[in-house]
Amino acid sequence: MRIPAAIRASQRSPLLQVVKSAAATIAAWIIAGWVFPAQLPVFAAIAALLVVQPSVNQSLSKALERSIGVIAGVLVAVALGLFLGSSSWVVLLAIVVAMLVAWLLRTSPGTGNQIAISAMLVLALGSSSPEYAFARIVETLIGVAIGLVVNALIVPPVLVAPARRDLGLLGHELAASLDRLADALPEPQTPARLQELMLEVRLLRPMKNVAEASIAAGEESLTLNPRRSTHRAELREMRQLLDRLSPIVTQTIGMTRAYFDHYDDSIGEEPVVAAIADQLRRAGHDVRLAVQIADVAPEPEALTSAIPALTAPLVVRPPSSQHWILIGSLMEDLRRIHGGLLDED
Repeated sequence: MRIPAAIRASQRSPLLQVVKSAAATIAAWIIAGWVFPAQLPVFAAIAALLVVQPSVNQSLSKALERSIGVIAGVLVAVALGLFLGSSSWVVLLAIVVAMLVAWLLRTSPGTGNQIAISAMLVLALGSSSPEYAFARIVETLIGVAIGLVVNALIVPPVLVAPARRDLGLLGHELAASLDRLADALPEPQTPARLQELMLEVRLLRPMKNVAEASIAAGEESLTLNPRRSTHRAELREMRQLLDRLSPIVTQTIGMTRAYFDHYDDSIGEEPVVAAIADQLRRAGHDVRLAVQIADVAPEPEALTSAIPALTAPLVVRPPSSQHWILIGSLMEDLRRIHGGLLDED
């Protein structure tokens, strides 16, 4: 029986993250148990477990969410317990009231759930006395503090490698798309091959989105991270390269689409087509070169020269009347690609 995809992640969390979560939970349990020996330190353990997140910044957000939720939930439980006692129906009422309080305060879903859970636990596990409530708040803050310290000081996560990998894959696929279009221009194409060109070039857009998300995750992982100074310049360089490549992705897709829409077997006979194909191959070379210079290539490209291939924009004679729309479109996109690769406005 297959486990439903809804409860499975696309990839496992790093084992180090599991170890850190376990260490924070155990430390919170021991320390809170020593401070409040009369009660099982459930609140501290849960807080530490939840606070250890994939980044230090996320840990801080989760710490604030957990702390505010517990304080509000405990206050709701104490108020209802003092006036109505601790019967089972009061526990249900506390859950409903806590949800309404979260709705009135416009809290995040996580904070709202925490308010309701905390109110329920206070009434179900202990008493509604102010002393008990205060102890649970302090216990939660102990767990939150331990979770933050563990995640920040024990190899805080830095998500630079996935960003490097995804940007490298985007760059090499973009160069391959330029090469494929260059190979197709001078030769007659079958309808099946034209469709294949379009399908392949459309992969660039989701790859660009993946690279964008990976770089954003890497930048977020450096926020409040003690190791950020080592990797900040590297991620800034990746961001700048992605900003240069993103318009070229759009232009490459547009060029392939224009070729697909305006194709006929006589296009290859235009004298300028061979020059455009050569410029496309040079642009593919320079895309690979840009990826290598930024040190984000997934593997070395030994055949790529370190000298940029694009020198000056291509200048051609007017094409035949039946092809001037396609040739003009390709020329304009080439001009933009040339400017993007040379970092010109």
